[in-house]
Amino acid sequence: MPLHPFLLAAALVIEAVAGYPDPLYTRIRHPVVWIGALIAQLDGALNRQDDGFGRRKAFGVLALAVLLLTVGGVAVAVAWACRLLPFGWLVEAALASTLLAQRSLHDHVAAVADGFRSGGLEGARKAVSMIVGRNPATLDEPAVARAAIESLAENFSDGVVAPAFWLLVGGLPGLALYKAINTADSMIGHRTPRHEAFGWAAARLDDLVNLPGSRLTALLLVGAAWMMEGADPRQAWRSVRQDAHRHRSPNAGWPEAAMAGALDLRLGGPRVYGATRIEDVWLGAGRTAATPSDIGRALALYRRACGLLIGGALVLALLG
Repeated sequence: MPLHPFLLAAALVIEAVAGYPDPLYTRIRHPVVWIGALIAQLDGALNRQDDGFGRRKAFGVLALAVLLLTVGGVAVAVAWACRLLPFGWLVEAALASTLLAQRSLHDHVAAVADGFRSGGLEGARKAVSMIVGRNPATLDEPAVARAAIESLAENFSDGVVAPAFWLLVGGLPGLALYKAINTADSMIGHRTPRHEAFGWAAARLDDLVNLPGSRLTALLLVGAAWMMEGADPRQAWRSVRQDAHRHRSPNAGWPEAAMAGALDLRLGGPRVYGATRIEDVWLGAGRTAATPSDIGRALALYRRACGLLIGGALVLALLG
């Protein structure tokens, strides 16, 4: 299978510069919203409360297969149509850019720092509630800052690096299939009474397709730490080696541990979702008392890591 480095580099640059314009979202929404609507329909039609565990698990596998066949089929047709056009690869890159999240992730995390400046702790709690599922009322200032930084690290992996990897490997269809799997996991992959059986396949497949992206994200953050004054690449690498595998997720610990080590922080730890307390492990050996300025440092590290990702794609394109 040929790689797609030109497509990847162009899509990353387009998304970094333009993001997903608000007027376009208002007019046609977003491809992930369309994917989510299909998942919701499948969930409503196939996930019946009166079915047994095994039957609901089987129907979850069926729902995932229908989702992937539908999204993959549409993406293959769109990619084929693009390649019939003059400069069709650029059209394909523009479409692929809609499924990357460099700019929007930066903006959402920066909004938490802005919330501290304009509205104090309550303003920051409101902003962080837009990007994390934990109960904001339980978060003090260091916890809000840690939550924003943890979200930046984890979503850098599954919102930027992992989709970029699958775009490189599989073009627009590879990227679209990854986003379908990732969206399915976020919607039905939770261990709740409704979705523990039905979402089993989505959750397991999401763990699998995120394996390469999470490891690459950790390497990008370690590399970015070499480029940033005040960041510690050696401690970032040490945190990855010592702590990444301790996270309850097979993937989230890698970027979070790298971010924690680079910034001399401890991330993770106990947190509250709704009224439920989760006893997560701590990652990193630094401070738990994160500050709003640490959010700015994390964003600076993130920008450098994104630059490394774009640079790597350009190098592959030139070498290819």
